[in-house]
Amino acid sequence: MNQPIKGDAQDLFPTETAGLSEASTPSVVPLQDGERLNLRIGPVRKTIQGADVRMLAYNDSIPGPTLHVHQGSEVTVQVTNDGPIDTTVHWHGLRLENRFDGVPHETQEPIPVGGTFTYKIQFPDAGFYWYHPHVREDFGQEMGLYGTIVVEPSAPSYWPPVDRQLTLTLDDLLIEDGRIAPFHRSGPNYTAMGRFGNVMLIDGETEFAGEAALGEVVRLYLVNTANTRIFNFALRSARMKLVGGDSGRYEREMFVDEVMLAPSERAVIDVKFDTPGKVRLEHRTPDRVYDLGAFSASGTARSAAATTYDVLRVDPALTTEHQSVGHDLDREPDKVLAFFSRMPLLYGKEDAAASEYVCPMHPEVTASEPGTCPKCGMKLVASDAPQVSVQESQEQVGHEHGAHDHGDGLEWEDLMPEINRASDPSNMFWQLIDRETGAENSAISWAFTVGDRVKIRLVNEMASDHPMHHPFHIHGAGRFLILSRDGKPEPNLVWKDTVLVRSGQTVDILLDVSNPGLWMAHCHIAEHIQSGMMFTFNVARPDPSGKPAAAPEALGVESTP
Repeated sequence: MNQPIKGDAQDLFPTETAGLSEASTPSVVPLQDGERLNLRIGPVRKTIQGADVRMLAYNDSIPGPTLHVHQGSEVTVQVTNDGPIDTTVHWHGLRLENRFDGVPHETQEPIPVGGTFTYKIQFPDAGFYWYHPHVREDFGQEMGLYGTIVVEPSAPSYWPPVDRQLTLTLDDLLIEDGRIAPFHRSGPNYTAMGRFGNVMLIDGETEFAGEAALGEVVRLYLVNTANTRIFNFALRSARMKLVGGDSGRYEREMFVDEVMLAPSERAVIDVKFDTPGKVRLEHRTPDRVYDLGAFSASGTARSAAATTYDVLRVDPALTTEHQSVGHDLDREPDKVLAFFSRMPLLYGKEDAAASEYVCPMHPEVTASEPGTCPKCGMKLVASDAPQVSVQESQEQVGHEHGAHDHGDGLEWEDLMPEINRASDPSNMFWQLIDRETGAENSAISWAFTVGDRVKIRLVNEMASDHPMHHPFHIHGAGRFLILSRDGKPEPNLVWKDTVLVRSGQTVDILLDVSNPGLWMAHCHIAEHIQSGMMFTFNVARPDPSGKPAAAPEALGVESTP
């Protein structure tokens, strides 16, 4: 059978909606220790802005079911794959048994179309987690394959009291001519900046609509499930208290005006509704505000939670951690990982001589000699570069979002739409580089032992062809604390599995290694991981005899067609 050629109709995933069932709203599924859940992946029809589009869903809903479980429990999830490609399910942020982590060819073979795989999932940590594919993440996640997990803490006083709780997924979707912009079976595109959407989604819908009683305190579990977009979440006319992050509570609770989440990051915020009327949910960027919907606040609540809402609690365990990591701040890192890129799409293999050079993202920045843009750090490209029409791309950017000179090291919008669309793994190379060995991406070979506390320095190089922020994610080998950003100690600790590293920024983290096996680390921009910006590392069990620990054993595979 001939391999589909990129651009041919055979290479495109199907978009027709005839005969598909309509996507449903997500359900909350309580699961007790030892219980079992059947989870099915399959196509659905969903109406977005008046157009019917073909998407993918877990159990026919977008997002998939919210699993409500208890800390310390274990459940079984049998996944049936009725989707268009072989796939896996990754249980993001959970320190579970390695063979159920969902990394294709590393911890399991992909689930074939029509096949099943049975996961046993443990929940050692309270907090908020999610699940999504780890095969063609750029495609599956964008098409609707994501769901959430709330792990209720064993200690009743772990969280502050609230009246009720909601989970919210923040996402975007690229719609063109009434359909989701096409995906190629042969591989991803939009690999330069990731696929930015033009439709904002909150809990799978274009607009949130909820009710709240005056005086009520509601806990919002937030997760960014977008391929590449950063969300800066805020509520207008209601108070927000940040109480938790990726993997549990913060060292110190604090009142906030907004919460920024990179792809895969989570936040737990408690909201008190003091003002009647509409309480708008917003995504705030330096250039504009996106409206995500609203709560309607009215009436009066009999809320015991409201009486303690102004109390800002301190986590004693994280306070102890904060005191103990002082020596780690000043010591040299155990590992240094650089983020780098090469972009032959724009620059070719070698810099070409030209009479004028221009920034691909800032048309007003020109020079007579090669150099870099003072606003974004990108290399200037020859103005007559044949690879891509730079002028066409810049004209499409427009000026409402095109400044990109906020000095925050973040890309809030797609500022090179045509260049981005034309980019793929053959002309845009994203790299993680071990600065000690020079190894890149999958060639990186790290080995740790359970009990290690590994200081990792993440350096986002400005000298790359395309400096860009990266959300760096480490699978369930352990959890980490952010020690410092650009040498400034982190003031408020929380256990993390993902950290946003801005362009030009250096971030030190301390990985608490607690789980044996073969684990992945990668950028969580979906198109970047599909472009190879990932590696795996080994964690061995400690040898009680004191001899050097052996490498983790090969992991079994459980898959039935």
